[in-house]
This record gives sequence, C-alpha cells and structure tokens, in this order.
Amino acid sequence: MGYAYCTSACFGCGRTFCYNPMRVPSIRVKGMREPICRACVDRANPERIKRGLDPIVPAPDAYDPVDERELP
Repeated sequence: MGYAYCTSACFGCGRTFCYNPMRVPSIRVKGMREPICRACVDRANPERIKRGLDPIVPAPDAYDPVDERELP
C-alpha cells in the first residue's frame, strides 16, 4: 500500500504546495480545475461571505496524502 501527494503551484498565489488531488479545493479557469492552497482559501472566505456566497470548506484531508487505491 502506498500514498501520494500531488504538488503544483496554487492558482491564487503561485506558491508550490502539496495536496490530495481528489479533495483539494479548486476553481475553474477556462474549463479546467485549478488547485488553491489553504492560505488562499482562508484569504478568499471573508470576501466570499461579504458577497453573500458560502465559504469554501476544504475536506479534512484536502492537504494530506491520498491512498494510492483512491487514484483513478
């Protein structure tokens, strides 16, 4: 049994971060899902709430490794 992280740049801030590709919060850009880091989620939520939108609530394991059996 193994585990994996996905690593890429956050679409919001550009910093490289690790995440579970099946659970990470993302935004759609030109039809593609782009991952966002926890810091960007935390920065975006007050503005979302102010605009009457629901806050982004990451899955508890969004930034943890994923069990290889969950990968497509």
